[in-house]
Amino acid sequence: MTPLEIPFRQAFTHASATRSKTEAVLVRAASVRGLVGMGEGCPRHYVTGETIAGAQEFFRAHQAEWMTCSSVEDLWDWETAHADLVDRNPAAWCAVETAYLDLLGQEFEQPIEVLLGGTPLSGPFQYSAVLGGETLASFEKQLHQYLAVGCLDFKLKIMGDLSADRERVAALKAAGIPGLRARLDANNHWHRADEACEYIHRLEGAFVALEEPLQVGDYEGCLALSRQCGVPIILDESFVRLGQFSLIRDTPASWIVNIRVSKMGGILRASAVAAQAKSLGIPIVVGAQVGETSILTRAALTVADRYRDILLAQEGAFGTHLLEYDLCDPPLMFGRGGRLAMDRYSTRPGLGLSFAQ
Repeated sequence: MTPLEIPFRQAFTHASATRSKTEAVLVRAASVRGLVGMGEGCPRHYVTGETIAGAQEFFRAHQAEWMTCSSVEDLWDWETAHADLVDRNPAAWCAVETAYLDLLGQEFEQPIEVLLGGTPLSGPFQYSAVLGGETLASFEKQLHQYLAVGCLDFKLKIMGDLSADRERVAALKAAGIPGLRARLDANNHWHRADEACEYIHRLEGAFVALEEPLQVGDYEGCLALSRQCGVPIILDESFVRLGQFSLIRDTPASWIVNIRVSKMGGILRASAVAAQAKSLGIPIVVGAQVGETSILTRAALTVADRYRDILLAQEGAFGTHLLEYDLCDPPLMFGRGGRLAMDRYSTRPGLGLSFAQ
């Protein structure tokens, strides 16, 4: 496992952080045949409590145990037997699991979707434009870039300054985007439902959902806010494992779960969360950590493709739209209309990625 830092072309800012480079770990898994699988995880202390150093410590402590894994069942058995440990190290485990699945797919000459009992990827994937920006000028630059490629679906990051946020909402409305669909992401900015509701009302925008408006884990407050604003709440930092469905299963119409593969602890756990969401009638967003490379973009497609029927939106696939460079050549990144075609990858073994030299 090695740390990964790739500079951004433009710093990304929202209410809780400004980020100018990736913060990730890479895992390389090799077989006796000389095949190599690659995995990525994004430790985030404010999401899962993880750090880069902690991820490396987890890897060093358990690396020898994983050397005997030779099947998907072996991976699942280790993960199940060490569920508490994976709960504390989901991004680190995601990197390990993804590398193994990539390697196993190559060994068995199957795409990871087939390796996991499904069918190859089908059809294009539609991504949301994510708008942040430290200043109105940088926000408008991002907006114009998205409009230039024909994006129709947006996630707007709250900055926490009402005047500045009103300007951003007004700029988005003034763009005259036909069929505009916008979600608001507050990154846990508010402490009370009434405070959040008043702020959102004063933005004078129309939003289809609100992401993480209150403090992490305030399900009761979010439920009240959902009822006041008449839109569902997207749970991101507040939803990182399967057991948390017990907190929302009785009110499915009020919730959407944002499934980011890294924070969930890999493809297998992310898929289990999606399956449970489907059984409860809860839609999902397949999201991404800011700064993900093509490895995690590819991993997330497994979940997005299998659960298209409950998929509200998909995020990520920025590639070199955001990064100075990607690990893969060509990088997986959305193009015209925010769409990513995957026909060329659907039958390749493993993740099917080509890595830059």
